[in-house]
Amino acid sequence: MIDISERAQSYFRKLLAEQGSPGWGIHLRARDGGTLKGDCELSFCEPGEIADDEWVLECDGFNVYIDSASVPWLDGAALDYLPTGTGHTLSVRAPHLHGDVDGAQSSLAERVNRVIVDIINPQLAQHSGRVSLMEVGSDGSVVLAFGGGCQGCGQVDLTLREGIERTLREQIPEITAVRDATEHAKGENPYYAAHAHGESALR
Repeated sequence: MIDISERAQSYFRKLLAEQGSPGWGIHLRARDGGTLKGDCELSFCEPGEIADDEWVLECDGFNVYIDSASVPWLDGAALDYLPTGTGHTLSVRAPHLHGDVDGAQSSLAERVNRVIVDIINPQLAQHSGRVSLMEVGSDGSVVLAFGGGCQGCGQVDLTLREGIERTLREQIPEITAVRDATEHAKGENPYYAAHAHGESALR
């Protein structure tokens, strides 16, 4: 069940009226549902763009079409058009968007690994790199190992401190430290080659 407030419906009617084409609706889908990157996407849709398996939510004067694959992630979602200090903003709350495993039910290692899989590794993959969880200490310290283009990379310290550690601490405040246990000398194809004088160059 998805709840769309009267304020949100009024806002959608206004937007659709500005399109000047009858029969248009609002399309709602979950992008990367079940992951920490999960987000909701709203767009206009014409009658011919509506798939046969999409769920239809009838509103006053228009329909909202929900992508069938997105339904499990959007169940219980609430859309509202909320006042702010400078105007209004569309708010979408979807309690199942990121999956049903919450902090109370997961171990620290499980939560760290989920951040790695959902957020960190997709970013590192742009540079042919990856990171793996080796250990989570009882004091909240995290030990990681880099691979691919990150193993032996001249920028790995910056990646660890400014990218990975910052992301992990933002997502999981209990983390106290993040350490690198990689044997970087064995890296065969680093994205940035380290130079003897301390500089780095893109390979």
